[in-house]
Amino acid sequence: QVQLVESGGGLVQAGGSLRLSCAASGLTFSNFAMGWSRQAPGKERESVAGISPSGDSTVYADSVKGRFTISRDNAKNTVYLQMNRLKPDDTAVYYCNGAGTYDGRRYRSSDYWGQGTQVTVSS
Repeated sequence: QVQLVESGGGLVQAGGSLRLSCAASGLTFSNFAMGWSRQAPGKERESVAGISPSGDSTVYADSVKGRFTISRDNAKNTVYLQMNRLKPDDTAVYYCNGAGTYDGRRYRSSDYWGQGTQVTVSS
């Protein structure tokens, strides 16, 4: 059974930084692409970043490109999302996704989701 557990959310002022972590179990982590999505109140869930199984390739939504960095540690079965220069529009629940489809241009989420972690950016 695939389990994804996010941590690291919180309240931060605009311009600040946060790092989210997602610990994965129940899958051979290094074989699968991983991703992060977010959902703001009243909006649909959107994919913000994806990473290849080896970590040598990443993709980002235009809204976060240049500010967010996805990375992974296959020895720890963990994927990260470093978020810099945060804006109030980044306020959302952030979800880790595992074993999605990744072709180097886009990460398509699977049905494996974590419980989410709240990120709130104050102005």
